[in-house]
Amino acid sequence: MRTVEAYFEDYEIGSSRSTTGRTVTEADIVLHAGQTGDFFPHHMDAEWCATQPFGQRIAHGTLIMSMAVGMTAGDINPRATSYGYDRVRFVRPVFIGDTIAVRAEITAIRDHKRRPDQLGQVDETVTVTNQHGAVVLSLVHLYVVEKRPTDEPGPTETPA
Repeated sequence: MRTVEAYFEDYEIGSSRSTTGRTVTEADIVLHAGQTGDFFPHHMDAEWCATQPFGQRIAHGTLIMSMAVGMTAGDINPRATSYGYDRVRFVRPVFIGDTIAVRAEITAIRDHKRRPDQLGQVDETVTVTNQHGAVVLSLVHLYVVEKRPTDEPGPTETPA
């Protein structure tokens, strides 16, 4: 992990990053169920799931969302903070043994409504696909980012 100071002015629409894959395991699902209290049969009961249209246990959507966000968290930017998530959609089920990968792309940049001289807002569209290339989850990650003071030079990078 490294620290990369990037101000609002350093973000560009269309810039993107992608991750390698991560296979979803039964242990992931059981741990998530224990942490959240979501023991619905869709996630925990193989016999019941066999009688349903999807035919097998599915991962919690919130588990896949958490995994995806974690997979994209490689750099620390002390000039940005997460403001939340919009338009979260669980598009297709993720099964035990599926491998997910994530692509994150800057899709909107705008001034902050209340502090336009100091802050900006950056939207990053996050798309999660399975091993077949099918989209399983999408969301927009919202960031609030400091604007560069007039006496600051360009972006800097330091090892963490």
